[in-house]
Amino acid sequence: LQVTVSRHYPVRCMFCRVWSKDIQGRDCGDEASLWITQYLAGERTYRLVQFESDMKPRRHHEHGSKVVYPDDSPIMLLSEASLEDLNTRLERKATVGNFRPSIVVSGCEAFAEDSWDEIQIGSMRLYRVMACSRCIFTTVDPETGVIDRKEPLETLKSYRLCDPSEKHIYKTAPLFGQYYRVDKTGILQVGDPVYKITY
Repeated sequence: LQVTVSRHYPVRCMFCRVWSKDIQGRDCGDEASLWITQYLAGERTYRLVQFESDMKPRRHHEHGSKVVYPDDSPIMLLSEASLEDLNTRLERKATVGNFRPSIVVSGCEAFAEDSWDEIQIGSMRLYRVMACSRCIFTTVDPETGVIDRKEPLETLKSYRLCDPSEKHIYKTAPLFGQYYRVDKTGILQVGDPVYKITY
């Protein structure tokens, strides 16, 4: 679906509620709304909104970075090796779909991403803001939508809890993957190498 929003056409702005904050967005029109609503097969109507540079983002309560609609950051990165390490501990293997990363990295050691503070992929520069704390949504089968309420979350809790000094941030949630903010926009493609700038 391609959505064209003309700045000259009076498309309405609306507010979206994200973590008890109202974030402005420009409605992308009825065609996009119809497509999303039909795809989700819900009983309600859904709208697609676009954030624009003249709108005010929210500040994340822990790391202070500007965030718009995502929970914690626009990019979540996970390595294949970390997933493989987890799967050695599970009876029923998890997939990358259980964790919904934006970027999947291969060719590194398990949990190497935990120490990558600043990286470059393609022409994009990314800065690590915090670890990704995991919740019960990881127990939803991405193929069937059936929730297990136990795995892989319980296994992650057995070995991926935060340092005691960070309990005020992560509480009892296990950490798996890393959140990044975009410091320099650009283009990245499948197969691009990942360069560690600082670690």
